[in-house]
Amino acid sequence: MLNLDWKPDKSSPIPLYVQIKKYIKNKIETGEWPVGSKIPTQRTLAKVWKVNRSTIVTAMEELIAEGLLEGKSGSGTRIINNTWSLMTSTPPSDWNSYVHAGIHQPNLPTIQEINKAEFDPDIIRLGTGEPSPDLFPRDMMKNVFHRLTDHIDSLGYEEPKGSLYLREQLSKHLKRLGIDASPSSILIVSGALQALQLISIGLLQRSSTIFLEKPSYLYSLHVFQSAGMRLFGLPLDENGIHAKTIAYQKKRQNAALLYTIPTFHNPTGILMSEERRRELLEICEKERLPIIEDDVYRELWLDSPPPPPLKSMDKNGLVLYLGSISKTLSPGFRIGWVVAPEPVIERLADIKMQTDYGSSSLSQWAVAEWLSSGLYHQHLEKVREELRTRRAVMIDALQKYLSDIATWTIPKGGFYIWLRILPSLSIRDLFEKALDRGILLNPGNVYDQYATQYLRLSYSYASLADLNKGIFRLAEVIRQLKS
Repeated sequence: MLNLDWKPDKSSPIPLYVQIKKYIKNKIETGEWPVGSKIPTQRTLAKVWKVNRSTIVTAMEELIAEGLLEGKSGSGTRIINNTWSLMTSTPPSDWNSYVHAGIHQPNLPTIQEINKAEFDPDIIRLGTGEPSPDLFPRDMMKNVFHRLTDHIDSLGYEEPKGSLYLREQLSKHLKRLGIDASPSSILIVSGALQALQLISIGLLQRSSTIFLEKPSYLYSLHVFQSAGMRLFGLPLDENGIHAKTIAYQKKRQNAALLYTIPTFHNPTGILMSEERRRELLEICEKERLPIIEDDVYRELWLDSPPPPPLKSMDKNGLVLYLGSISKTLSPGFRIGWVVAPEPVIERLADIKMQTDYGSSSLSQWAVAEWLSSGLYHQHLEKVREELRTRRAVMIDALQKYLSDIATWTIPKGGFYIWLRILPSLSIRDLFEKALDRGILLNPGNVYDQYATQYLRLSYSYASLADLNKGIFRLAEVIRQLKS
């Protein structure tokens, strides 16, 4: 859908339909809305621009009469080719053919809608997987940046693996988790998602199969699929992925590696037991199946520290370990890391240099200062305390408003509650009706196409008041849909 970054001026003497017609016409004339582009629905335009639908109809009818738009029943309204015969003798480039020819698959439509709606200040974000602005450590951040000015001599490019100073600090940090990683076996990346992108194009062949939990965050992305690979889901229970299915399925699927989130899994919140971790590692070692361990939620434990990372038990370099400060400190830093055997790190670092020539130098210095100063661990204590409160508020609201129409399990850490809705209803209708009520949800079917009765709820982002208000409205929408 085309972006709508404008609103008509209701105080202007120019009629609203004329303003709207002029805006759309200008978008077409400048090439910002290319030939073949689909115009948002009349209902959407009326809602976004806060005008009567009849106003939109009048503007559209005049644009169609001028040959700028074409409306077809069942397929919506599009910009048409004869638009340009009215404005220029030179036909424009068919940018839509380029857009559809790109090798990287687009986000799922629901994910695209979520990404846009998240920036509406009036929306209650009940699914967002990032720390609330209320958790931003303003005073500590000032302290860190004040310290930086005393010892930064340059903000030039860092070496291919990232700042040596940051990698040294991460080596010490990882040691506390039981992971022995020298700076040479650590690569700094722009978040764990970039690590997955580098792995997909740097280590794997096209047509490879990737094992993962089902449901999984990875299903909501097209990182591996765009590189020509297939995802194959393995079942979960309360202790994590079913490790015993791996040997059988590997022979059938010819899997290249396993991707797992063992600690506070996204989206289910499940914490893999230590026994299951050891079993998983043992089987993967026997099957020579490399593991990507995505451990970005590890430090957000709320009840007790989680079992050791798979990487801490890895004696053969089988595990590629991903970490990040996006969930604990700030996603805006865009700093994550990969721990892997040195040849793997060298390969990924080379590709990263071809891609962006290194992550932000300023961010790397800042994260290194957070770690070396001890402020990061102080901050983690405050974050855990706040998340405990938030989890309690959401659980209380769920119990109060949804106990008869939904089930859930209380997570031991992380951000997420995997909510199962008991009445049979359309998850798409629920998403749309909730959005109309000012609630943004993450439907379960973006993490597993068959999870059509589930929602990924997050207590990390919305304010305490909005968590309660949002769950109350969600309950109202569910009851309305099931009646």
